[in-house]
Amino acid sequence: MNIEQSFKMALKSLRTSKMRSFLTMLGIIIGVTSVIILVSLVNGLSNEITSGLEAAGTNTVSVNVMGRGSNKSFTADDMERFIEENEDRFKAYSPVVSAQATAKNGTDSVDTSVTGTNEFYAEMRDVGMAEGRFIRFVDVERRQKVCVVGTYIAEELFGGNVYADSTVKINGSTYTVVGVLEETADSAEDSGDDVIYIPYTAALRLAGNANVSNYILTVRDVTDIDVTMNLIKGELYDAFGNENAYRVTSMSQMIDMMNEITGTMAAVLVGIAGISLVVGGIGIMNIMLVSVTERTREIGIRKALGARRAAIMSQFLIEAATTSAAGGVIGILLGVALSFVAGKLLDMSVAPSMGAVLLAFGVSVAIGVLFGYFPAGKAAKLHPIDALRHE
Repeated sequence: MNIEQSFKMALKSLRTSKMRSFLTMLGIIIGVTSVIILVSLVNGLSNEITSGLEAAGTNTVSVNVMGRGSNKSFTADDMERFIEENEDRFKAYSPVVSAQATAKNGTDSVDTSVTGTNEFYAEMRDVGMAEGRFIRFVDVERRQKVCVVGTYIAEELFGGNVYADSTVKINGSTYTVVGVLEETADSAEDSGDDVIYIPYTAALRLAGNANVSNYILTVRDVTDIDVTMNLIKGELYDAFGNENAYRVTSMSQMIDMMNEITGTMAAVLVGIAGISLVVGGIGIMNIMLVSVTERTREIGIRKALGARRAAIMSQFLIEAATTSAAGGVIGILLGVALSFVAGKLLDMSVAPSMGAVLLAFGVSVAIGVLFGYFPAGKAAKLHPIDALRHE
């Protein structure tokens, strides 16, 4: 009996005992489905995080100055001087001062985040304007009480209609609204539309800080970003004399770190899901042992007619692999379908990985062969006379 005939017999066996075949494949179906869903969701999460970080700019460097609790400091003026001295390496910079505040217009109020920046921030972060303008140099220099609001703030405090010279009170101080941002997140609360930008010099007073502790910088040459970061670190080390007084990170480093974390997560989750594949393999082995017992006389007749051990073994191995592969195919179809459903429910862009599909199918076939080997070996070792006497 050749491989084609063995395969046809395996398919006939699956069709003859549909319920038993389905229960045999169930562990493989669940395992393959789980692997594809988990890998798809982790990949979707990784892509969303990476896209968010890339949107901030892979040429962006973040600087966090913690200080040493002494009289040593590094001010915004020091950073501006450093940028000017190295303008061949840096395109722009902006201090970032964050604070939580209550914004009011008449009887309407919202708790929101206020971010202090300079005139370069909008271009660095690709911030679009729906109306008016962003923060300007003169606003920063004169500590003017002007602000740019997100569409959530505009809707909540002004009913979506922000007119010229509209004002809003931020923690009791009156600010003139000079611009409204483009909508980026359906004007939802706690989103990118729930924000107010003001000059960082005004934000320092609002937050009660003496100096800026966070900066973002954009470099001219992304391929030279490590050298550029070392320049910043050298400047800060000269100011504080201690590497623990500051932290310098790039978006490309954060992307690499996130990819490494999500890769580890995917490996762990796939390993957990793979346990059900092992359970499915044990199920296939048990059913194949039953099948060998049921077909003992058939094996005896074939051996009496001259069938060799290798032919008997290959027949049962192909049957086990076919059963497992059929379960793998069903699992793949279910996994892909449920991945898209899970993506819809989680509001996440999910794309099933072709690599995960091929891996899951390959593993399902391999498990069929691996766990079918023992029953196939038992069938091949049967003595023809003993097999023919079997009732």
